[in-house]
Amino acid sequence: MLKTGRVFKLLFTFAQILKTINIHNRMIGKLNLKVLMVAAIAFLPFSGQANDDQHHGDAHHNEASHHAANHEHNAHQDVHGDGVKDGVNTPKEINDYIQHHLADSHDYTFYSDEVAGKHYGFSLPVILLDNGLKIFSSSKFHHGDSIATVDGSHYKLYHGKIYKTDVAGTLAFDAHHHPTNEKPLDFSITKNVFSIFVIAIIMFLLFAGLAKGYKKGPIPTGLGRALEPLVLFVRDEIARPNIGEKKYRKFMGFLLTVFFFIWIANLLGMTPLGVNVTGNITVTVCLALFTFLIVQFSGNKDYWKHIFWMPGVPVPMKILLAPIEILGLFTKPFSLLIRLFANITAGHTVVMGLLAVIYVMKEVLGTGGAIGVSMLLTLFISLIELLVAFLQAYLFTMLSSLFIGMAVEEHDHH
Repeated sequence: MLKTGRVFKLLFTFAQILKTINIHNRMIGKLNLKVLMVAAIAFLPFSGQANDDQHHGDAHHNEASHHAANHEHNAHQDVHGDGVKDGVNTPKEINDYIQHHLADSHDYTFYSDEVAGKHYGFSLPVILLDNGLKIFSSSKFHHGDSIATVDGSHYKLYHGKIYKTDVAGTLAFDAHHHPTNEKPLDFSITKNVFSIFVIAIIMFLLFAGLAKGYKKGPIPTGLGRALEPLVLFVRDEIARPNIGEKKYRKFMGFLLTVFFFIWIANLLGMTPLGVNVTGNITVTVCLALFTFLIVQFSGNKDYWKHIFWMPGVPVPMKILLAPIEILGLFTKPFSLLIRLFANITAGHTVVMGLLAVIYVMKEVLGTGGAIGVSMLLTLFISLIELLVAFLQAYLFTMLSSLFIGMAVEEHDHH
């Protein structure tokens, strides 16, 4: 699998080849930068595979704990004559690879070397509430290979979840092969939580720089010049039309936060950093919950009257519409969280599935053909994902402002 360093080496080599081709120099000078940018976008998902090797290794380790015979048989099939493991091959391994890419992790791993069994990244703090507060480093788990012993208690990391076990790390399973061991309350700083902190810092620096730029003059400088049009876009195209001129300023802080948080998280999800924040259902639930609470607490008497006793309609219709309107209170935020979660998850799944073409089609198309087809399809989807990253941030913010506007709107009843 391609590592990030190799990607930049390939791009540099590619640029050198372009310069040596005997074509009109001016044409090459104009096209060189564009070609490199397109190639970089195409290679980003491939370099991102390296970050997910940890999850692939964890999947094999977990399978070994309860399918020892099958794992040993598959291991022999996955090893060449020289004893080197051949990465992802079978459809099941590809599916596990995709699922673990989408999942959260207690470690932040940039890439892994399966042959050497090494993971390059850093550990994150594990915070458990189990007969008291227990705080320790995730390095104690050694990526799921070891049992963490803290204050006389033993914990095992299995498929991203932490279970209480004995000193040997024994797990009991039900008929559906789900662990039945007790789970402590887990408040750990996982990869997604750490990524949220990073996004928050990025947003703070961006907006602090923009505010500082306005102190120097009416026109911001530096990154502020790129940030200001987006802020004005949220204000003039989202907040004002949906909430109204008189009340939009009260909600601008929330709308700007939601828009830039989702957009930055989506963009980071396209990098080799392995970030999948908005593809986590708990994150989208929290975002939708914020919108729900703001709408309900901001609602005026007309808003609640339209829900429980719709004006201007016969009494039987009032009684009929009331439960429908109450149900609508919850379906609106539900649509917000599902739309964001499903679109981002689908995008990651499609990209990883197209990368799998390299492995599942290499016997039919050959290695070069499989890589070429995978690169073209992945490039096309990656360009679409750039649009989706912005579009999902816009839709969530726009619908949130629309729901808020419906709650604060003043009605004239004649």
